[in-house]
Amino acid sequence: MNDELQHLKNLGKTSAQWLHAVGIHSANDLRRYGAVGAYRAVRARGFRASKVLLYAIEGALLDVHWSELPPAHKAELNGKLDEAQGHNKS
Repeated sequence: MNDELQHLKNLGKTSAQWLHAVGIHSANDLRRYGAVGAYRAVRARGFRASKVLLYAIEGALLDVHWSELPPAHKAELNGKLDEAQGHNKS
């Protein structure tokens, strides 16, 4: 099977399956959702993904290994995630 998502840096079989399950099937889909949106969709579907998935998706979009994301960038992602989750709670 030729899975476009698995050809992106950081994304393997499981993460690609989770993304497919929420309707993300290509790099373009992933760009439309963004890292935070894609991560939230996966979590909302009930998958027990850790924050590493959030960083992995961002790294895939930027074509860098997730561990190379600067701490400030990770903090920014976490802030956006917290903000997005806060909007759902109100």
